[in-house]
Amino acid sequence: MTLMHKGYAAAVEFSAEDDAFIGRVAGINDTITFHADTVVELKQAFVEAVDFYLDTCAARGEAPNKPYAGKLMLRIPPDLHAKVAMMAQASHKSINQWATEVFSRAAVA
Repeated sequence: MTLMHKGYAAAVEFSAEDDAFIGRVAGINDTITFHADTVVELKQAFVEAVDFYLDTCAARGEAPNKPYAGKLMLRIPPDLHAKVAMMAQASHKSINQWATEVFSRAAVA
């Protein structure tokens, strides 16, 4: 389960040991965690955790960590780069469009 709020995403797991949902905001360097016993409570705890984080940063005069901007630089071998370019061209897509589709499929696996 992935939750979203104000551009922040959270990964959630169920802890059988604690009999509770445990969540953590992903994609930032700061640690923001939350937990709840039900899905409804979990969603609320996530919203409250993100809002508390943003309010705390503002009160301290600090810039909050931002979620990923959507730009990714990869260093890959030239032969792989050529294959990717050929696959993208064969699909009538840019490398960016093709890679986004491939990453999207892989990220949900």
